[in-house]
Amino acid sequence: MAGLWVGEAALVTAGRRGRRWPQPLLRSAALWTLKHVPHYSRRHLVVSRSLCSAGYDSNEKTFDKILVANRGEIACRVIKTCKKMGIKTVAIHSDVDASSVHVKMADEAVCVGPAPTSKSYLNMDAIVEAIKKTGAQAVHPGYGFLSENKEFAKCLAAEDVVFIGPDTHAIQAMGDKIESKLLAKNAKVNTIPGFDGVVKDADEAVRIAGEIGYPVMIKASAGGGGKGMRIAWDDEETRDGFRFSSQEAASSFGDDRLLIEKFIDNPRHIEVQVLGDKHGNALWLNERECSIQRRNQKVVEEAPSLFLDSETRRAMGEQAVALAKAVNYSSAGTVEFLVDSKKNFYFLEMNTRLQVEHPVTECITGLDLVQEMIRVAKGYPLRHRQADIAISGWAVECRVYAEDPYKSFGLPSIGRLSQYQEPIHLPGVRVDSGIQPGSDISIYYDPMISKLITYGSDRREALKRMEDALDNYVIRGVTHNIALLREVIINSRFVKGDINTKFLSDVYPDGFKGHQLTENERNQLLAIASSLFVASQLRAHRFQEDENSRVPIVKPQVANWELSIKLHDEVYNVVASNSGPTFSVEVDESKLNVTGTWNLASPLLSVNVDGTQRMIQCLSREAGGNMSIQFLGTVYKVHILTKLAAELNKFMLGKAAEDTSSILRSPMPGVVVAVSVKPGDLVAEGQEICVIEAMKMQNSMTAGKTGKVKSVHCKAGDTVAEGDLLVELE
Repeated sequence: MAGLWVGEAALVTAGRRGRRWPQPLLRSAALWTLKHVPHYSRRHLVVSRSLCSAGYDSNEKTFDKILVANRGEIACRVIKTCKKMGIKTVAIHSDVDASSVHVKMADEAVCVGPAPTSKSYLNMDAIVEAIKKTGAQAVHPGYGFLSENKEFAKCLAAEDVVFIGPDTHAIQAMGDKIESKLLAKNAKVNTIPGFDGVVKDADEAVRIAGEIGYPVMIKASAGGGGKGMRIAWDDEETRDGFRFSSQEAASSFGDDRLLIEKFIDNPRHIEVQVLGDKHGNALWLNERECSIQRRNQKVVEEAPSLFLDSETRRAMGEQAVALAKAVNYSSAGTVEFLVDSKKNFYFLEMNTRLQVEHPVTECITGLDLVQEMIRVAKGYPLRHRQADIAISGWAVECRVYAEDPYKSFGLPSIGRLSQYQEPIHLPGVRVDSGIQPGSDISIYYDPMISKLITYGSDRREALKRMEDALDNYVIRGVTHNIALLREVIINSRFVKGDINTKFLSDVYPDGFKGHQLTENERNQLLAIASSLFVASQLRAHRFQEDENSRVPIVKPQVANWELSIKLHDEVYNVVASNSGPTFSVEVDESKLNVTGTWNLASPLLSVNVDGTQRMIQCLSREAGGNMSIQFLGTVYKVHILTKLAAELNKFMLGKAAEDTSSILRSPMPGVVVAVSVKPGDLVAEGQEICVIEAMKMQNSMTAGKTGKVKSVHCKAGDTVAEGDLLVELE
């Protein structure tokens, strides 16, 4: 798992196996291998590959010890750069995170409280105590949690501890959307029409929305990340949006203030990375396209944007720098814009921290943004001029979540990772993660598993590498969104660059249904399933033929396997035969040859179907004939039996489906925030029954039909699992 930079096309042969690595790899100080990583644990740890060519000057002194006030992948990301710079690290953790990867990577670790974030990762007193205990000289906050909390920065300053980020003035000014918008106007930055004050209540929200004109965006004044944001198209949605947004804002940021802006229909979300120092210097590091979103949270990002021309890019960059200089910004930050179809751009907000999607900027510029933040915090001037910042190649990032993409494009999933394998053996792949096999995805924190980044000389190559990386990613134990990610990056509209923030709802108006197989792809899947079935049967026969078996077994003589396969409620008759590792399969009047190694214990199987190479995953095989296969990113359930077994199976009674019209079950794990009904109440179809908070997002559960409430099985404060019964109607 060596560090690697692929910023140039020139290749050299390196390593005992004759691998071909990019030329800059050999001269980059970022080159490192697993043997160079401190032995913080004998257990397997997931170490992300670096696609960054930044050099590290051992003579440039910064800090001796940094405390990382975060968890998960971003904590691991910061610790990794600190280690390269020769800086000792301190990890903080909640009690449930005691065995997390970031804790094992750090030189020291301190528990700061129980699982709830308010009692641990947002517990400023406990974190300051950890700083005193360990003697850390500086704190890197990562993103989220306290990264944009001015009070935390003030606490650190009072303890003479350096906050690795901008000063409190910039955090205050840019962290408040109302103040930042006024500052942007004064700095001659394009802004969105809207109400510049704080919205007091739902009635005022309705009045303001009417004055601005629908649709409007209701959003939290503090924070970001899609929390506390709602689009309203009428008065009723404005009232609901005010309620939910203020509750989410209070829960996530401790600040329930809201503002209202004109919602720009069909926009693109394009942001500019900026970098400033304490000497008045500031740079823009090109842009990132972040238009693929669900519930105002980004899913796929890339750098640069296919949409921008050089003139628009320069104008956006210069306005972003003007805003940064207006608040004497000194660190890495991001200025976000909405861009319409005419390339008109409007200031959205500034995030005074490291962004989740920063790796794609690192890939195309060669900079390590964490390193730059640490240097600036120590007082060093920027090492680069604007003329030095170029665009080299193309990078794409997919956010891999523990989510069910078939429910609202992603409702959280929890569980333990029973098997986990990152595709870092592929060229041009970087994975930023903070998990390992056995890690738990819980209801307490964000459901992100990792950030999967691919780099190429151009967009086509970066997307092809992403497709291969998603096919080679093994995640077992939780539901994940790889199927959705893969469908997005191969979608014809996405490939052409015809995207906006409504992409998912436009492309999948009835919700995401997985990959829709063509006839040829369906036949390939049936042929692969048949080959897997026969291969497993042949392996079983080999065990039965063991000479030491106490029970003599008659070897079956089977030349052709006549099979019946059920896929999507359709039954297909298939005939399969084999010759060594190659299977010949007749399906739907077509004959396909399938070749593979057929190591049924491997989580990944590379098979060749009539010259087309496919990477598949056989997730499960049951004695009753049920088989789950991940093919082209989507998991397909097939029921495969021999012809005789299929004939007998017709006499088996099926399980009756549950009548769900009169019950409400939780679609996700979470905490019940409020219950709006009681037994005996009459409810109308679509009426709110209860509110469930999952991963800091509040979701309204509504009645599926009109009726009387028979029983209520939950109360505010209850923790519920996916599928738990909430309410019954008569």
